[in-house]
Amino acid sequence: MDFILIQFLTGLSNASALFLIASGLTVIFGVTRIVNFAHGSFYMLGAYLTWTITRALWDWGGREPLLFVLAILFAALAVGALGALIEIVLLRRIYRAPELFQLLATFGVVLIIQDIALAVWGPEDLPLPRPPWLRRFVEIAGSRFPQYDLILILVGPAVLAALWFLFQRTRFGILVRAATQDREMVAALGVDQRILFTGVFFLGSALAGLGGAIVLPSQSAFLQMDLAIIAEAFVVVVVGGLGSVPGAFLASLLIAEVQAFGIVLVPKATLVLVFLVMAGVLIVRPYGLLGRPQAHARAATGTVEPVIRPAPAILGWAGAVALALAAAAPFFAGPYAVTVLVELAVFVLFAASLHLMMGPGGIVSFGHAAYFGLGAYGAALGLRFLAVPMEAGLVLAPLLAGLFGLVFGWFAVRLSGVYLAMLTLAFAQIVWAAAFQWVEFTGGDNGILGVWPSDWARGKAAYLWLAIVLCIGATLLLRRMIHAPFGYALRAARDSELRAEAIGLDAVRIRLGAFVIAALGAGLAGGVYAYGKGSVFPTYISIPKSIDALLMVLLGGVQTVSGPIVGALAYHTLFLTVLQAFAWWRLVLGLAIVLLVLAFPQGIAGFVRQRYERARGIEGA
Repeated sequence: MDFILIQFLTGLSNASALFLIASGLTVIFGVTRIVNFAHGSFYMLGAYLTWTITRALWDWGGREPLLFVLAILFAALAVGALGALIEIVLLRRIYRAPELFQLLATFGVVLIIQDIALAVWGPEDLPLPRPPWLRRFVEIAGSRFPQYDLILILVGPAVLAALWFLFQRTRFGILVRAATQDREMVAALGVDQRILFTGVFFLGSALAGLGGAIVLPSQSAFLQMDLAIIAEAFVVVVVGGLGSVPGAFLASLLIAEVQAFGIVLVPKATLVLVFLVMAGVLIVRPYGLLGRPQAHARAATGTVEPVIRPAPAILGWAGAVALALAAAAPFFAGPYAVTVLVELAVFVLFAASLHLMMGPGGIVSFGHAAYFGLGAYGAALGLRFLAVPMEAGLVLAPLLAGLFGLVFGWFAVRLSGVYLAMLTLAFAQIVWAAAFQWVEFTGGDNGILGVWPSDWARGKAAYLWLAIVLCIGATLLLRRMIHAPFGYALRAARDSELRAEAIGLDAVRIRLGAFVIAALGAGLAGGVYAYGKGSVFPTYISIPKSIDALLMVLLGGVQTVSGPIVGALAYHTLFLTVLQAFAWWRLVLGLAIVLLVLAFPQGIAGFVRQRYERARGIEGA
């Protein structure tokens, strides 16, 4: 009984910091519709700034508890001001772009802030010196419990009460609640959305900074804080219900308690517990615990995405020339260049498979790397346990990915928007945890080595040609599907599910078909990648790999057939170039992504397509 009480209190203290960052995230998304990946960076900056300010104030001497509180408040306000500045300088310029395209901009901000933090604070973890008042314990049920954790337990409800007063008793709060339900109607009533959005970003960012500040006495400030917390924050927001602050509070308690007890009771499942909870909640309650359908959803507004037209002939000829040059590369390029071309072929198919869901299907996936990794593991496990040759492994890879795509997709396609995206992330994290922790079967973090191609494909040239035939061939097949009857049916289900079903189309079955086909494509890409690298690791299924696929599609342009191809080539080439040329590669890559977002708000291929259609006078361009 004593153990249960202590773990319960530990969960309550952890829930406070989780609620602070999640409440800020849910307020920002509820009003601006921005999936803000930079929110974790604000959390990290809150911890770093609190460390800096606290050290400076304590050097002056005096009442340390009061100075610590002042440092927390100063840090939160500074982070809030930075969030407002980013909204004004960057995000305000791309609000007319597709909503998910703003995700690309915030990811660029993440990279920039990571290298700035590295330059200012260095790579080492920075623990806060704990004076006697931060090391005190209280006796609870015969066990010692940190006094500071008891204080944290009170912070969450106090902030919830303050937010309730703000949203229920002030004009700003009423406007925020109204914009969360129907942003367009608020604008029609004459409310200046620029001021509202900036205020919301300041509030949300300040809450994230406050969350990072209050955890500093319990853990060090370190450079991976942003990515470590952002996935959990999204889980809390989705489980609670988008735009619902009480829902975020309830979900924070649920997730924190699951973690507190799970780490002791089922330690091998700790990496996946929160995602299992999220998957279970979304399957039972598709809009979260306290969420409601959003009035801006496509089904409600009836908005239709731009028409995807066949590519002009000149683009086809340019692609053919580029493909011929790539195939001839072994005769004039070195081994490294040939290896890069194999990777480019793989990532083109990886991005194209995701684009089939995102573009024509309107299905956003935050966990597409699951099928890429499953394909890689399918090939590797087939070799390890069945001794199958490469030829059979390349058949097994997409089949395994497609099977999981069928199972996961059956649940996912019944949701929409961010709820669907987060459920795909949950499934991907479940697969990643299995690959990481099932050491006897997958090798765990050590991976599976010795996954080499057959003798006839061991040469650099032969494997490049094999990768081109399989990956580019599958990409062209996916392009053909978009303009086939299946592609038109998929777009019809995307634009108006009710109308599609009225003419006899089964929207759920069509989306599920797209989901499975996309998984097959990603699985084939993963299999080719595994034989090209000679090894498979859990990182192939990790969140950063899924983000890479998203960036490729968004950078190229979602509503163009050539977008994923252009995006994959541009992103991977940019990544390799920056990585080799600059020590501060994250900063340079982040700035490049932000500049590309500002210059091409419809994606690179989307921009070129728009210019071409305007020049030709095509209606609707």
